Amino acid sequence: MKKTTLVIMAAGIGSRFGEGIKQLTPVGPSGEIIMDYSIHDAAEAGFNKVVFIIRRDLEKDFKEIIGDRIEKKIEVDYAFQALEDLPAGFTVPEGRKKPWGTGQAVLCCRGIVDTPFLVINADDYYGKEAFVKIHDYLVQERPSTGKFDICMAGFILKNTLSDNGAVTRGVCVVEGDQLKGVHETSEIIMGPDGKVTGEYEGAVSELNPNGHVSMNMWGFTPDFLDVLEDGFTDFLKSAGKDEIKKEYLLPAVVDRLLQEGKADVKVLETHDKWFGVTYQADKQAVIDAFHGLVEKGVYPENIV
Repeated sequence: MKKTTLVIMAAGIGSRFGEGIKQLTPVGPSGEIIMDYSIHDAAEAGFNKVVFIIRRDLEKDFKEIIGDRIEKKIEVDYAFQALEDLPAGFTVPEGRKKPWGTGQAVLCCRGIVDTPFLVINADDYYGKEAFVKIHDYLVQERPSTGKFDICMAGFILKNTLSDNGAVTRGVCVVEGDQLKGVHETSEIIMGPDGKVTGEYEGAVSELNPNGHVSMNMWGFTPDFLDVLEDGFTDFLKSAGKDEIKKEYLLPAVVDRLLQEGKADVKVLETHDKWFGVTYQADKQAVIDAFHGLVEKGVYPENIV
């Protein structure tokens, strides 16, 4: 069986561990965090290895709190995202405080990941279905088309909303089962009338609640890391006045490949409900949801 890797973007964890860091908020009945469930589901689906993308200064604490116990279940490695990790000829602009976004985060896996891989966020619960579908897609043998072979979990928009405020999602343009474009849409919220609206490029419009959205759950082949490397240089050259805040984002990289005709992106529809602690008020609803999944037998009471 072809080996596959789960890549978890966790570099956004704060400078101290404990209460208030949403990736480490206990949500399961035995103190599990969301990452525990993602790793459990990925291993069950057939993934062989986990790579955590973290900040170098958090390595010791991260290993003590999370990594060391995960290593007992599955092979673990680490990649480190840093603001200063730039191509030759570039320097950190004055005033820039944060790393360069999800594209740079995954680029940090070059030299570490050499198998087909799945990328997820540390603080999102995706459900079991998407892990199985993406793993099965990544291990399939397909004839080469000369294009990059990418897949993504296509979540249903209404299954990814928060009851406590607006969210940002990659709203997808899909034809059949093929992705044709991704629009990073902010301020998505369902009104009292049941209509869902969001803002894209400064304009607010109504969205289809049954349409597909990306939750940064992408399946890639290792050669995609070369695209990220080349694209990061182009991104930095074009950042201009926005370089203090502008981010190099995975959906934008994928969208660019699509528009240039260089990639095929299969949308693997999933009907599982997303959970996440976007707002502090979400925490109890997420805890209740996981307790409900345990009661239904979806998960054992203790997976730590």
